[in-house]
Amino acid sequence: MIMATGLRKFALTAHVVFSVGLLGAVAGFLALAVAGLNSEDAQMVRAAYLAMELTARFVIVPLIFASLLTGLVQSLGTTWGLLRHYWVLVKLLVTVIVTIVLLLQMEQISYVAGVAAVTILSSADLSGARKSLVIHAAGGLLVLLVPVALSLYKPRGMTRHGWRKQYEQRPVSQPETQ
Repeated sequence: MIMATGLRKFALTAHVVFSVGLLGAVAGFLALAVAGLNSEDAQMVRAAYLAMELTARFVIVPLIFASLLTGLVQSLGTTWGLLRHYWVLVKLLVTVIVTIVLLLQMEQISYVAGVAAVTILSSADLSGARKSLVIHAAGGLLVLLVPVALSLYKPRGMTRHGWRKQYEQRPVSQPETQ
């Protein structure tokens, strides 16, 4: 089922807005993680980790689910399809993996924020967890650039399902009459 032009453009706009918002939110989260890890100011460290939890919980998680949902709507409602092109499948796979990693990281984010809320963190306190937050944020930001590149370049390559669908949609040629 192909969406009407107006609905397709609306869905595409929503998907782009959510995806770009997600990139910006992850970049902001990364900035907070770096500040929390490197700052000598105890209040700055505390504020960074508290803000990181709020950003992750109320901005990044909703945006990644919105991006995933609108991406599914786009793929199912356009000729690109969900299973026809490898680049669409890779985008879906990357987004699902990032979502899973984010959800698994939420416990650690909440833990570090909880500790920061009740005590002053020294540079040695929770250093492994704090470094992990920086690494995951930087890695997440880089990985999220893959779907952006795929969306822009749309590399060739159809799946078997895509080839079959394309073959099924070809008009049947009429025998020539003389």
